[in-house]
Amino acid sequence: MSLGGALHQKPGQPGRTGAGRGEAASEAVSDEATPARDAQTDWGADDLLGQALARENMARAWKRVKANKGSAGVDGRTVQDTGEYLKQAWPDIRARLLDGSYWPEPVRHVGIPKPGGGTRELGIPTAVDRLLQQALLQVLQPLIDPTFSEHNHGFRPGRSAHGAVLEAQQYVQAGYRIVVDVDLEKFFDRVNHDILMDRLAKRIADKRVLRLIRRYLQAGILAHGVLSERFEGTPQGGPLSPLLANVLLDEVDRELERRGHKFVRYADDCNVYVRSRKAGERVLRGCYAKLALKVNESKTAVAEVWGRKFLGYCPYVTSTGEVKRAVAAQALQKLRERIRQLTGRTRGRSLEQIAADLRGYVPGWKAYFRLAQTPRVMRALDEWLRHRLRAVQLKQWRRGPTIFRELRRLGASVDLAARVAGHGTRWWRNSRMGLNRVLPIAYFDRLGVPRFS
Repeated sequence: MSLGGALHQKPGQPGRTGAGRGEAASEAVSDEATPARDAQTDWGADDLLGQALARENMARAWKRVKANKGSAGVDGRTVQDTGEYLKQAWPDIRARLLDGSYWPEPVRHVGIPKPGGGTRELGIPTAVDRLLQQALLQVLQPLIDPTFSEHNHGFRPGRSAHGAVLEAQQYVQAGYRIVVDVDLEKFFDRVNHDILMDRLAKRIADKRVLRLIRRYLQAGILAHGVLSERFEGTPQGGPLSPLLANVLLDEVDRELERRGHKFVRYADDCNVYVRSRKAGERVLRGCYAKLALKVNESKTAVAEVWGRKFLGYCPYVTSTGEVKRAVAAQALQKLRERIRQLTGRTRGRSLEQIAADLRGYVPGWKAYFRLAQTPRVMRALDEWLRHRLRAVQLKQWRRGPTIFRELRRLGASVDLAARVAGHGTRWWRNSRMGLNRVLPIAYFDRLGVPRFS
């Protein structure tokens, strides 16, 4: 029996076709669910679990989990292994989900260093639990997402970080030049389960779904071979975590709206824009305390917007008073560090191989920062990258006679080839000595080196 056949089994529900309302409308690879189709009308609001376990919805969720790949959980099964496992195990898992006896496996703890210091804690569920969470997400998100604030751009269908950046720019252009940059201390690790479930119960009628979500919240954490219970938090790593975070933080959004504030939120990253520092100091009072969330005082700031980073961007003002978008200094520094790694002169890789490495990184960076209105910065990055590549090429030629021969082969004059070859170990300095005429932009274009500008 194929996995698809196993997922299509629906024991104990004769006469129900299981088509569609739980099925996402798009197959785009993402952890976000797309609105479910309304092809079936016999599902009730109190049978969301039935919608989640519907045939087409489960098939769509499995496609998403396969496309996202991901690491194995505590059971050690890869996504491919899980496909084989579910061919036999799915009927039993499904029956336990329906009768309420299913308990999720613990999540596998993974710590990822943050660029600014500290560690981001991830909890990797098993592939089976990622499948079930994705199936729930595809049913719950179309019901819950329309209730969220329009100023919330994080992990929502049809919204992105770019929308948040553009909204922030509009506020600054309108004269709100003081920003309250709110940083929640270990937000995902400190979510209060009771408060979250209370807010969720106001939106979901199916008690079986609520019970299953609470069990996901309470699933233990396996770290370094030690299993720990969990009494708070919703670790990042599962498909449901962003939706649950939005449910909790929506209360803060509504309070900010009630006060008439101009704000933008992406996940737990929230910026509030005001006209004065005094107004900014008033913003924080009372918004987060009743949700049992702690504001990180050392990282939360009330300051002018200039130079403040938001989602990798920062605003700047032109001589005419127009507010524009730039890549934040921290993001540029991180980019340069990565480029230095990829173009290191001691890596022993040819220019063709380095160009392939760059094609795996630069286009994605450029796509995210395509809103930047700083063409001179992008041209400077191109020049700096080509400078590094010329230095790499010189070091690979290494010896003076080889440098002279290769430069002459590329069309360099005898004088230029002799001058560069005579200082053969000064890779960085030599890469400026007229070498841009021998290794011009077109040379790197033919290698497939991507451009920033």
